[in-house]
Amino acid sequence: MTQELIDLRTCIQEGRYADALAIVDELEGMSKQAILRNIQAYLKILLIHLIKNQVEQRLTGSWANSIRNSVREIKKLNIKDNKTSYYINLGEWQNLIEEEIIEDAIADASEEVMNGNFTRSQLSAMLDKNQILTTASSLLALTYTYSPKELPAIMDDYLSQLAGGEDWINREK
Repeated sequence: MTQELIDLRTCIQEGRYADALAIVDELEGMSKQAILRNIQAYLKILLIHLIKNQVEQRLTGSWANSIRNSVREIKKLNIKDNKTSYYINLGEWQNLIEEEIIEDAIADASEEVMNGNFTRSQLSAMLDKNQILTTASSLLALTYTYSPKELPAIMDDYLSQLAGGEDWINREK
C-alpha cells in the first residue's frame, strides 16, 4: 500500500487526476478485501465453535467467549464508515458460509472436536450443516438489530439455548 500512496501523491502533483482516481479505487478495493478477510476469519472461528458445540453437545466458557467475541467483531467490521450500510448484507451470509467458509471451518474443527478423533470427512458426515448455518445466521442477524451495548446480554440468552447452554449459563462461580 505504501507504493500506491507514493504513486497517488505523484499523480496528484503531476496533475494526472484520472490516474490518481484509479489508484484511489484500487486502494478502496484493497481496504474492502482486507475487511472481508477479517470478517471471514471471525466467521470461521464462530463456525468452528458451533461445530464443536453440535458434536460434543456442550458449551464451555471458552467456546461461549469465542462465539460472542466473533459476533461482536463481525458487527464492528461489517458496518461501513457511513454507519448506514454493510459490507455483507443480512441475506448474503448463507452463500458466504456455504461457498467459502464452512469446509475450512470443518477442517480446522476436526483437529479440536473430541480431541481430534475425527478426520475432516468423518466430521463433515456427522454434522447437521443446515443447523449450523441456521444458528450462525441467527447469531449474525443479531448484529443488525442490537447495539454493541445490548449485544452481550442478547447473545447470552441465545447461547443458553445451545446444547449445553443451560449448564453454561447456570454454572456456579
